[in-house]
Amino acid sequence: MSPAAPLISIDRVTCAYGGDPVLVNVSLDVRQEDFIGVVGPSGSGKTTLLRALLGTVAPVAGTVRRQKGLSVAYVPQVETIDWNFPITVSECVLVGRAGGRIVPWPSRAERAEVAGVLDRLGIASLQNRHIRELSGGQQQRVFVARALVRRPQLLLMDEPTSGVDLTTRHEVLHLLDDLNRDGLSILLTTHDLNGIAAHLPTLVCLNQEVIGVGAPKDVLTPEVLEATYGARMEVLQHAGIPVILDPYDRSNVVPIKAVHSHPR
Repeated sequence: MSPAAPLISIDRVTCAYGGDPVLVNVSLDVRQEDFIGVVGPSGSGKTTLLRALLGTVAPVAGTVRRQKGLSVAYVPQVETIDWNFPITVSECVLVGRAGGRIVPWPSRAERAEVAGVLDRLGIASLQNRHIRELSGGQQQRVFVARALVRRPQLLLMDEPTSGVDLTTRHEVLHLLDDLNRDGLSILLTTHDLNGIAAHLPTLVCLNQEVIGVGAPKDVLTPEVLEATYGARMEVLQHAGIPVILDPYDRSNVVPIKAVHSHPR
């Protein structure tokens, strides 16, 4: 394929789990160096979209096309992880490189690669710590590291800032931006309209079907948000960034500095 071709292209995809459709007639292209956020209410099909992109859910209609040889890595919600599992940071990351086989006999090259990834993410000093001893931001970095040792072209993340504080959210967003600047394509789901979504270059508003796709200023509008969430939301502007006032949740309206200052 041409380098300009999408890494993954889904065309008029419908997915269902034996009953009513979860996704309906969804089309989306993910290209090299894209940084895309998918937003929508609970039950809107965000996780199913990730699974369709991963290939773990087969659509009942439509097509999914992947660039030949595409390497994809997935980071689940940290809330779904068993943090009491007896494993250190380096062992957790090594599981990713080894394709799931049991270590403790990694090769010297594997150990060196893991050490390099941990150093890149700023958590090299934690390699011998148990994963349950880490902060939320450190835990997220460990699972990003585990994904990176697969050497992916595309990173898929499910709610990477779910349940974390404002500072951690800020750290995660800037980490992902740095990875994207280095050439990694990223698609993530998020419920965080102000802390994450408003700062990404491209958003997909989803509620079973695609309601809007584009830059935050173009899709974070009262009309698109009402069609997506079923409720009217006021949208303000702060330093050129949309700020959404959810009538049901006024706790999350403080914007953080935008990460994308370079042209796209």
